[in-house]
Amino acid sequence: MRTLARLAAVVLPGLIIFAATVAARSESGKDKGPVAVGPQYGTAHVYVAPADFDRCVAGLVATFGGTKSRRSSLAVTPTPSRALSQLVLTPVGSFSVFGFTTPIPFPFGVERTGLLVTDLDAAVASAKSHGADVVVTAFPDALGRDAIIEWPGGEHMQLYWHTTRPDYPALQTIPENHVYVSAERAEAFVTAFKEFAQGTVVSDDKAAPGVEIGRPNDSYRRIRIDSPFGKFAVLVTDGQLPYPYGHEIAGYEVANFSDTLDKAEAAGVTVLVKPYLAEQRKIAILQFPGGYIAEIHSPTDK
Repeated sequence: MRTLARLAAVVLPGLIIFAATVAARSESGKDKGPVAVGPQYGTAHVYVAPADFDRCVAGLVATFGGTKSRRSSLAVTPTPSRALSQLVLTPVGSFSVFGFTTPIPFPFGVERTGLLVTDLDAAVASAKSHGADVVVTAFPDALGRDAIIEWPGGEHMQLYWHTTRPDYPALQTIPENHVYVSAERAEAFVTAFKEFAQGTVVSDDKAAPGVEIGRPNDSYRRIRIDSPFGKFAVLVTDGQLPYPYGHEIAGYEVANFSDTLDKAEAAGVTVLVKPYLAEQRKIAILQFPGGYIAEIHSPTDK
């Protein structure tokens, strides 16, 4: 018993100090998950056929402005494959365009966006701790490392880290990622992603205008989250959506709505949903050459 007492006298103070250190680190935010590098590094993943690759890139730049990187042919998956790859940086959002010249390995193509993190292993661990599933474990690519995760409700995202931190210009407006989920999984997704992204719910409208999902006679629930990764609109629906709703993965705020539409159509972009008004916004849905679908919007006074 005296031996146990002496052991307790030695071990317990250490355990108390360790617990206090962990609590302090958690309180300071060091154990609260990965830190986003910035919303300009959240790139929409655009998959198109090689024959449509150049026209898609040209349409994005003509519509939104900005610049494009040099086109490359790379291995961008952990298993054998090859794809044309080009980065498009615009004032309203960033795009990673892929044109696979080989069959696309599963499950690539389902991830909607890539989010740059400061530490990939910490990011994956944090995502898992908040309820995400890792569908592609971390693997190296030409610039760093990547992984693909799935959130409650089925939303797939890529997390990526670069050996040399990229330097993209700040955005003029932050794109709004569109996340479609069922009512059964909405709370689970919002809780998990908000805590992982260190975000804040800025609105939860349980009677948002149904015209935003192609059902003008109905209403639906829309939850908006702001985070260091960017803006996210969680669209809670019954899945009974007319085309093309649900295919658009982001909404881009443009400075001049009419001018943007004119530029888009001149570049061969199709207007799938003609302009309409909702919630002090002018809104339309576009389809770029190759099939990428995106919403654009602008405040009604612009």
